[in-house]
Amino acid sequence: MSGSAAPVILVPYDPAWPGLFEAERDSLEATLDGWIYGAIEHVGSTAVPGLAAKPIIDIMVGVVDREEARGAFAHLAGLGYLYAPYRTDTMHWFCKPSVAVRTHHLYLMEKDHPEWQAHIAFRDHLRRHPETARSYEQLKWELAKRLRNDREAYTLAKTAFVAEVVSMAMSSPSRSSETD
Repeated sequence: MSGSAAPVILVPYDPAWPGLFEAERDSLEATLDGWIYGAIEHVGSTAVPGLAAKPIIDIMVGVVDREEARGAFAHLAGLGYLYAPYRTDTMHWFCKPSVAVRTHHLYLMEKDHPEWQAHIAFRDHLRRHPETARSYEQLKWELAKRLRNDREAYTLAKTAFVAEVVSMAMSSPSRSSETD
């Protein structure tokens, strides 16, 4: 996301991350009751046990309609989320507590959007395949070192790896849907 000068900093896996997600999920469920469609999911690297990550909890909230979900913005602000227009054709993206200092990312996304399925497939594949998770972690450490001061370049440089894993995961006959 442009406008962020914060460096890419990875940390070893923190076993507190799932609990942080669960606490946030509970707050979101209570606040967004009328907008949630089916699921609130913990995604991203903090959702994969053992995987080093930027210490930011990524959360996807399924909504029926992205435009209708705009009604939730004020409620999310009450929880400390800041709307930051990014990839507006796919989702409503929020960060907490600010764009420069992030502890949480929140995506309001239509649950039937292909990117919703891709996020879940990627997370679940890394959870089931530790060797792929280790390869991803190694790539992230290398990129974080080389692209420390350019978050967008860091994210873009992971794209081919992520796309390959998503493709494998989506075509796998043994694919199962895990939820947090």
